[in-house]
Amino acid sequence: MKIRTTLFAAVGCMFSLTALAGGTLSKPKLVVGVVVDQMRWDYLYRYYDRYSDNGFKRLLNEGFSSENTYIDYVPTYTAIGHSTIYTGSVPAIHGIAGNDFIIQATGESMYCTQDDSVEGVGGGAGKIGKQSPKNLLVSTVTDQLRLATNFQSKVVGIAIKDRGGILPAGHFANAAYWLDGTTGDWITSTYYMKDLPKWVKSFNKEKLADKYFKQGWNTLYPINTYVLSTADDNVYEEPFKGEDKPVFPRNLVKLKKDNGYDLIKATPFGNSLTLDFAKAAIESEELGANPTGVTDFLAVSLSSTDYVGHQFAINSIEVEDTYLRLDADLGEFLTYLDKKVGKGNYTLFLTADHGAAHNPKYFADQKGNAGYFNTAEARKTLNEKLEKKFGEKDIIKSLTNYQVHLNNALVEEKGLEEEDIREYIVREMKKLEGIAFVTDMDDAASAAIPAKIRERIVNGYNIKRSGVIQYILEPQWYSGKKDSKGTTHGTWGSYDAHIPAVFMGWGVKPGKTIRETHMTDIAPTIAEILKIEVPNGNIGTPIHEAVDVK
Repeated sequence: MKIRTTLFAAVGCMFSLTALAGGTLSKPKLVVGVVVDQMRWDYLYRYYDRYSDNGFKRLLNEGFSSENTYIDYVPTYTAIGHSTIYTGSVPAIHGIAGNDFIIQATGESMYCTQDDSVEGVGGGAGKIGKQSPKNLLVSTVTDQLRLATNFQSKVVGIAIKDRGGILPAGHFANAAYWLDGTTGDWITSTYYMKDLPKWVKSFNKEKLADKYFKQGWNTLYPINTYVLSTADDNVYEEPFKGEDKPVFPRNLVKLKKDNGYDLIKATPFGNSLTLDFAKAAIESEELGANPTGVTDFLAVSLSSTDYVGHQFAINSIEVEDTYLRLDADLGEFLTYLDKKVGKGNYTLFLTADHGAAHNPKYFADQKGNAGYFNTAEARKTLNEKLEKKFGEKDIIKSLTNYQVHLNNALVEEKGLEEEDIREYIVREMKKLEGIAFVTDMDDAASAAIPAKIRERIVNGYNIKRSGVIQYILEPQWYSGKKDSKGTTHGTWGSYDAHIPAVFMGWGVKPGKTIRETHMTDIAPTIAEILKIEVPNGNIGTPIHEAVDVK
């Protein structure tokens, strides 16, 4: 009897093991998230005819494109975008209320990834190395992957910008790296490690930035073929330091003398360098070859598109050339992933943290309505009126992030009626040129503002880190000095808020949708593909059409 029981137990155990083995979940070896900083959705198609078959066209042809993906909040800035993409959340919840924001309780200005409790590793003297994700209040999809695999998955974040590498990688990342513009080296902080890995030190010793500088920057194709852009020499572009005119070709070795290694950021080669470093990370950290069989995650942000756009404006030959070169770099990177990880063994998504506006002077020169809202002048004017009305100077501390931040300490100390101050500011701001809407955030949910804009205002408001009044500018207006060159972003307009969202590879069903989707939908879509829990602040919905259920 005992022998029979033991036999049945052994058979049962074998059956259970077999069933377990047969029921193993299939999963990608690697997820690669690519955020192209300042990439408007229309860049997928504006230069489409000039793209190769291996880069953007391959993503569109083999992958799934959500053609109407919009940002869910204002203001539309880099740190918020990267946080939202990876959390499925919004500033009201995840707490990253801008690249910089003000802690309302203390009046302290805070950089999004500032962490004075850590130090730079591999250089990074001063604030550039004192960075971590501690200001992010919720988890990321990368955090959820680490949790779901009992921290066996490897997660690495990489970007020229610290915020572009740190925020997507999340709280539990194995590493995040960013570029020190003074040395041209990739660095990190003691939040992640005490010393750089040998492979990072070796990569830094190669000084690849210098090799790219030696190439110079000329157009990839004959300059007369750049018919989708304005003339090479125009009033909307900002020259590099040491440059008389913003024209091709550029001697980057010579320009480095005035600009240092920061120069690489505002050239297409900053993206090339980032992808070089990403490949080195895959090789050295064996991403996609995890011995436990779990999925790894590489979060890459390509920052140079943003620097180039800010300096030269979106209609420039520089921007067109940057995207043509990025297309080639992406094609090479995808081919590398095919060989290293295996085609069909990885999932990749490409999106953007925000778009960009036309330069207002350019738009006005074409007889369109556009303008610059000078926040310094507006603050000065409003504070003068407030002083006459309430008897105190500098009641408004800042107009950053298209919000009014009060000098709360002053208001409290002097016993001023905050409600009266807010009401007065709203009334006076409505009179300023370029203002479309102004609302006290206590009244925002019911304000006489179009519903979509109103929802974005509410989503972007963090009670502890945002101003008490939100103002919205007229279309093609943005914060800046009159006739300033280049471009920027931050508004609700489609040029700032309509972004690409393309998925390709393992678990993705090729195709596209034109229904409206949102930046907050990206993280839960990846979570659904990986069959893991969504981030803990998520408000997005998976883009089900993109998911190939396995």
